[in-house]
Amino acid sequence: MLSSANPALSNIQIEDDRTSLALEALIQAIADNLFYIQGKFAAIATAHDYYMAVAYTVRDRLLQRWLNTHETYLKEDVRVVGYLSAEFLLGPHLGKNLINLGISELMQQAVESFGLNFESLLAAEEEPGLGNGGLGRLAACYMDSLSTLEIPAIGYGIRYEFGIFDQDIRDGWQVELTDQWLRLGNPWEIARPEAAELVFFGGHTEAYTDTQGRYRVRWVPEQVVRGVPYDTPILGYQTNTANTLRLWKAEAVESFDFGDFNMGDYFGAVHEKIASETITKVLYPNDASTQGKTLRLQQQFFFVSCSLQDMIRIHLRRGQSIETLDQKCALQLNDTHPAIAIAELMRLLMDEHGLEWDVAWQITQNIFGYTNHTLLPEALERWALSLFADLLPRHLAIIYEINQRFLTEVRSRYPGDEERVRRMSLIDESGEHYVRMANLASVGSHAINGVAALHSQLLKQDVLRDFAEMMPEKFSNKTNGVTPRRFMVLSNPRLTNLITSKIGDGWIKHLDQLRQLEQFVDDPGFRQAWTQIKLAIKQDLAAYIQTHNGIVVDPTSLFDIQAKRIHEYKRQHLNVLYIITLYQRLKRNPDLQITPRTFLFGGKAAPGYFMAKLIIKLINSVAEVINTDPDVGDRLKVVFLKDYNVKFAQRVYPAADLSEQISLAGKEASGTGNMKFAMNGALTIGTLDGANIEIREEVGAENFFLFGLKAEEVSALKASGYDPWEYYHNNSDLRAVIDSLAAGDFSKGDPGLFKPLIESLLGRDEYLLLADYQFYVDAQDHVSQVYENPEAWTRMSILNVARIGKFSSDRAIAEYCQEIWHTQPVPVKMAEHIQARCDGFCPL
Repeated sequence: MLSSANPALSNIQIEDDRTSLALEALIQAIADNLFYIQGKFAAIATAHDYYMAVAYTVRDRLLQRWLNTHETYLKEDVRVVGYLSAEFLLGPHLGKNLINLGISELMQQAVESFGLNFESLLAAEEEPGLGNGGLGRLAACYMDSLSTLEIPAIGYGIRYEFGIFDQDIRDGWQVELTDQWLRLGNPWEIARPEAAELVFFGGHTEAYTDTQGRYRVRWVPEQVVRGVPYDTPILGYQTNTANTLRLWKAEAVESFDFGDFNMGDYFGAVHEKIASETITKVLYPNDASTQGKTLRLQQQFFFVSCSLQDMIRIHLRRGQSIETLDQKCALQLNDTHPAIAIAELMRLLMDEHGLEWDVAWQITQNIFGYTNHTLLPEALERWALSLFADLLPRHLAIIYEINQRFLTEVRSRYPGDEERVRRMSLIDESGEHYVRMANLASVGSHAINGVAALHSQLLKQDVLRDFAEMMPEKFSNKTNGVTPRRFMVLSNPRLTNLITSKIGDGWIKHLDQLRQLEQFVDDPGFRQAWTQIKLAIKQDLAAYIQTHNGIVVDPTSLFDIQAKRIHEYKRQHLNVLYIITLYQRLKRNPDLQITPRTFLFGGKAAPGYFMAKLIIKLINSVAEVINTDPDVGDRLKVVFLKDYNVKFAQRVYPAADLSEQISLAGKEASGTGNMKFAMNGALTIGTLDGANIEIREEVGAENFFLFGLKAEEVSALKASGYDPWEYYHNNSDLRAVIDSLAAGDFSKGDPGLFKPLIESLLGRDEYLLLADYQFYVDAQDHVSQVYENPEAWTRMSILNVARIGKFSSDRAIAEYCQEIWHTQPVPVKMAEHIQARCDGFCPL
């Protein structure tokens, strides 16, 4: 046993310092891992060394459950869900795993026994930036819920070496910095090089006749890449189930060419290594160039091919036949990024496993479900035929065959309707000619779902209307949800403790139990405690802002927060127009009594999206003027919180008084930030868009600040010939705001800085900011009136939390399991020493 100066380690009996959850065992394990894994002793250990030691201590306990989970799945002959997603925005692992293991308090004691600050140690974890926003965060929430509900599952994605960029703000502009999340190592993953798969690119195809006289096709590739899996256990809450997140890294089959090296061609010697590893270097490379488009398609095919080969390998190693693949596996496409999986599975089943077309197609359709996440046409991916032919020649041929057979069905159902045939074709024959990936996913899946009631309705009415008319049985809605383990228990422990003191902790796994809080809504003591917790959290965020932004904000002011990806349709600039409106009111009348507000923004703009980056510059420019104006004082403050990510979000959601969900109706598929804010007691100001509609239905219209045009009104206004100039001329406050921007009042006298934004608003105003402006101003003024009545505001806040139970990711996953995947829970029983029974076989 390792000796230590730590008095807590003296004279203890260790049950098993790799698996025990006892305090003494945790302390011993941290000391052992610091010494034997990090190779450090206390005098020279850094804060990161201690973080790694604690992380390995927790991982040991995960591995015990993880291997028991694998063994159980092998014995039970289960049906497994494969969740295919280009993003998994996991957030930090340590805090979440401690909660799911139920040892947060014990670990805090263990860490503090070494003289360390527990919160500082949690903050030392580097966040894996393996996603861009809501799509990747949803995938992470769903992995948490799959394990919590004891559903056998594997998450498949990409192990990006450099994730979503780190964001800096310089002179008000976003600057992208490399996200080197792996530079100090990742203690949560385990490399599995023995389970590597080979992936082909380019080359040509050859037809031949097999030994049974059947027509076959062989793909002769130009490039072969090895995909190496890295596994991360994903533990459920209060269960023994730990499912696998398997992320693929691209490597060269031959990483070094001695011949080239000896000839003096040093670059050529490592060319194959560079070309192969580039595939998984960066999350979402800019696809403005041909090279960028090629890399994006390579990324998508790479992880899909690895994942499908892996699922088939696992299936066959369990003693199953290839013909039963769809009976034992369900695969979900998380948006259109993995849609090439339809063609790849057909190739694998026919070319590699010898199945005939009809059998392969039935398996393919039965196994796939497709989740659509967008109503924006530009987000429905399509790839040029020329690119497809160069990169994936076999798949293009398969897609042509799928299309020919499918369009024969369409013509049979709708004779003479060639316009419908054109719309439903997998090939867009306009211009350069493209493969439509959403159409491929729709044809090749047995189930298609949207992610909020309105979104699913609009999918059937607009984006996928022809498919919904032809095959209505495929369509359903699965409203998104988020995990309360991360976004309440971990993010907001003070509120969690208050809730648990009143209704117990069952709500953490059954979020609908929050309804019990309604009985305390008129309890003065409970409301006071609720208010005090919110103020304390706001004080913490105010201190952070003063330290990191150099801006002093009043924690008693209304914290009005819009934190999400920066995009024109999300309308951060509508928020800014209102801020300028308030500012101009104060300039006209410095003695005006207004509700003090702190406007907080957070979010990243895509590196190639100029208008979104200009919106960030606008926010910071307006902040610079308002925050330094003595006429304003502490009544208005504007702050842009840079480098917004999951870790930062956990600080922000609990501090919000008002949640800004102000996208144009009919543009946001669902949103999940709206749910996270509401779970933490924020009131929502929003349009009837995405999941806002269902949140309003659940919490009550009287507890939601509604404004703006409805989706059908948006369509009608655009169809009638929307003229933004009309709103500009007819609204003096709006005109004053626009004119002030145009005059350079917020750009140090430069009238040209925000000219592109102004021209966009007055020229086309694609997202109807000017049409919704007055509705928004009126709703915001109502917000101020209500905030002036703290008792009424607190009551509304409590009811928002009490009625948010529908928006748990557990509910969403249960619906997928019942209606799409047809899977059942498989409880995992713990065996203390699984290693003693290991026969060397692991199905993964």
